[in-house]
Amino acid sequence: MPADAILAPLFALAGWTGLVLLLIPVARIRAALRGQVQADDFRHGESARVPPAVSLPNRNYMNLLELPVLFYVAGLILYVSGGAGELALGLAWAYVALRVLHSLVHLTYNHVLHRLAVFALSNFVLAALWVVAGLQVWGGR
Repeated sequence: MPADAILAPLFALAGWTGLVLLLIPVARIRAALRGQVQADDFRHGESARVPPAVSLPNRNYMNLLELPVLFYVAGLILYVSGGAGELALGLAWAYVALRVLHSLVHLTYNHVLHRLAVFALSNFVLAALWVVAGLQVWGGR
């Protein structure tokens, strides 16, 4: 397996994050054209007058910038240490798939328990990826 294979899931999640980012102005412009929001509703973030459907893409985008930071760091550690084996790569792709699934649940039917289950599973996969990265860095000593 090429040493840089671990970078592919990092780029994939960054790409997904960019797509979700594009949903924010779409939702806001659509709401503005319908008269549901005004520019001042976003002066200090989002006011209470912003409808939930308009806030949702922004909230999901913020989710993609929180815990996934640890995913990017683990991926870079594995890349730099040369420890991205099959297990690490599988965990990385599983994490990406779960984060995309989390976004899809969040941005569509938004069932809280389904979203929580996917989120919890993604965190378990992320923790496992960190264990693999730690073993790579300290296990070879």
